Formats: sequence, C-alpha cells, structure tokens
Amino acid sequence: MSDEVAIIGAGLAGLTLALALHQQGIKSTIYESRPAPLNIGGAVMLSPNALKVLDALDLYQAVRAKGFNFEELEMQKVDGELIEMYEFGSEEKYGFPGNRIYRFELIDIILGKIKELGIPTRFGTKFTRVLEETNDHVVWESADGNKHTASCLVGADGIHSTVRKYLYPDLVPRFTNMAGITAAVPTAPVKHLGKPITKPVTIISEQKGAFVIAPQRVDGSEALIGKQRRVEEMSREGWDRYIADKESLIKFMQEDAGAFGEVAMSSTKHIDPNKMNVWPFYVIPQLDKWASAGRRVVILGDSAHAIPPSAGQGINQAFEDVYMFALLLAASAAGRVDFQAALTFWQDYRQGRVNKVLDVNKQIDLRRLPKDQLKGVSAEGVAQQDFDLTWLYAPDFKADVEDWVKSHGAAA
Repeated sequence: MSDEVAIIGAGLAGLTLALALHQQGIKSTIYESRPAPLNIGGAVMLSPNALKVLDALDLYQAVRAKGFNFEELEMQKVDGELIEMYEFGSEEKYGFPGNRIYRFELIDIILGKIKELGIPTRFGTKFTRVLEETNDHVVWESADGNKHTASCLVGADGIHSTVRKYLYPDLVPRFTNMAGITAAVPTAPVKHLGKPITKPVTIISEQKGAFVIAPQRVDGSEALIGKQRRVEEMSREGWDRYIADKESLIKFMQEDAGAFGEVAMSSTKHIDPNKMNVWPFYVIPQLDKWASAGRRVVILGDSAHAIPPSAGQGINQAFEDVYMFALLLAASAAGRVDFQAALTFWQDYRQGRVNKVLDVNKQIDLRRLPKDQLKGVSAEGVAQQDFDLTWLYAPDFKADVEDWVKSHGAAA
C-alpha cells in the first residue's frame, strides 16, 4: 500500500505542495498531463503572505533575485492625481516587498528545488478518474490505462480541474464575460507625465475604465500593459482563434489610448504581437467541501476557489492553501489530530481568507469601472476607503496551525 500523496498538476500550486510535503517528511509524486512544464502566461505578483511561504521552503532568495521588487500599487486619474494607493508589500512592515516574476521563471526555480530533492515528477501522465476510495487509500486511473494507489490524491489542476469532477460531477466554471488583454512592452520609451514608470499603476478614466501598467524583470526594463473587455464565451477553438488574431488585439489596446494619457499612448505605440496574452476570467461558486467524503481526495488552489485577478491574489492564496495543508497533514500523520477535523479547520480557515480577498477584489473592480457602468451601484459600494491589508500580508500560518492542533489534538 502506497503511503505517498499523489499530486495532480505541475503548476505552481502542485509543485509547491510537493516541496511543503517534503519539508514535513511526507512523500509525494507529481503527475502532469502535459509532456513538459507549461511555459506560457505572463508574470505573477507575489505578496508577503505568499513570499513568507516561499521563504519557509528556501525559495525566496532565488525569487527575489529574478523578479521586480516593489511595495505599492497606485490608482491615478489621467492627470496624475492620486485616487488611492495600497500596499503590495513592505520590507519594514512585513519582511518582504512585493515581487513580480514571470510564471515560467518561478516554475523553473521550484522545479530546480524539486529535482535537487529527488521528488518524482511524471510528465505526460493524465489523471482521468478515481476508481476506489477507502479509509486509508485511493486508487485512480491515468489516460494510459494504468492504475495508481496513493494515501491521498490532491487536485492542484486549476479552475478547469478534472479531479474536482469526482467531488462535483456537474460543476462547470462560469465565464464572467470579461477577459484581460495584455502585452509585454519595453519600459524605456514609456512615460507617465514625463517620468518613467517605477511601480504598478492603474490609470482610471471615468469614460473608458482602467489601463494597467506594471514593471517586470529585475531591472524593470519591461512592463505588462493591460485592459479588460467584455466578450462572449467561446469554445477552446474559438479562444484559439481569438488569441491568434493579434491585429485585433493590438487595435483594442491602442483604441482610446488618449483617454488614458501619455502612458497608454507611449506604451501601446509599438506592441510585439508575440508578447500578447488573453486571460478569460472564469469563476466557480463557493464550494461546500474541498475534500471527498472518504477524505482521500482533496482539491486546492484554483481547483477549489478561483479568484479573479483584481487584487493579484490568485496564486498567493494557492500558496497559502498548500502550506497549511502540508502542516495539517503532517500533524495528522503524527497522530496529533484527526484528519477529518484537520480538513474541516483547513477549509474553514482558508475560505475565510479567500472571502475577504474577494471583498477586496470587488472594491477594486468597482473603482475601475467607467462611470456609465456604475448605474445602480450605491455610493457606499464605491466609497474611497483605505485598504488596511495587514490581515492579508502578516498571517502566521505555522502558529495558527499549532494553536489549533494543541487545542483539538488527541491529548486535548
């Protein structure tokens, strides 16, 4: 009987979970349907809550050396008037500045550590279904017909999760009819009110909505620029055609650039079509359970709670998921606490934080809307209030888990 954890998905959540489990002395194998690590997508923004996890896993220094470090994000009017600023990190307050790093570079860093530790990773192995679940193991099948046994199966396979179908056979992610259109551009020719861009800024136009620019690369020599647009849902083939039509995407980025001022006009002038990306925004409803009735199949990250990108917390919350899960699984394996109780605590704790992040997202989304789309929204709904994010950036997961284990453990 296998005593190891099977992790489905070699994205950021799955890879990081393997490291967190290894740190706790728990064996795992990662299974990924693709033949190699996914090398697409732009940069991700990491805040102190996630960087604390990466630091605990001995990854932070490599991440810091590869990413663009910053502490604030600003929302401004076209004339530069500050609407509001909110922190995305602080060396002084939280021990970490925010970090913007390319997804593929972060995956390379984590994979390097996984190879160094000898954690098995099976690319080209696609999970298809759970065959059997008992009190102490789960048997699952891969697309090649092979059967696999594990003590626990964890779905870290994203918003369109296949593992989640075992818990929710009929659940289909809902498209929000919004997509982010982005491009990576050099920052050298980009100016905002005659000055270079040194931090992420969102320019708000009451008529046209929001234009986002965020420096990336260690030296800030490149920036992401982005706008959102309403689109109808499409098939995978439809999305492929949509993404391939670079001329239309560039036209969308350039149209109404004047409404956002110099920064939009200078940054959209020469867009490399090969550095464009489309991000359709899908969501799933709040789920009652993140684990099967037999407790041997668990979902986390986007599989359990897809978070829209407004507050930049999607991957950060996934890192929180995996780190706490590893701590609680270790406490259970050591006989310190019942696994069912640990799973309940984990989901309740994590869902509470996810819900607060969704509240922040909602506030940010409302403030980015053009004035004509705010009809029916109360003044209180878009009130300019300070974002006090200490609760988000300064958690102590280890202490919270240990306190709970001591009060709910076998000896309690």
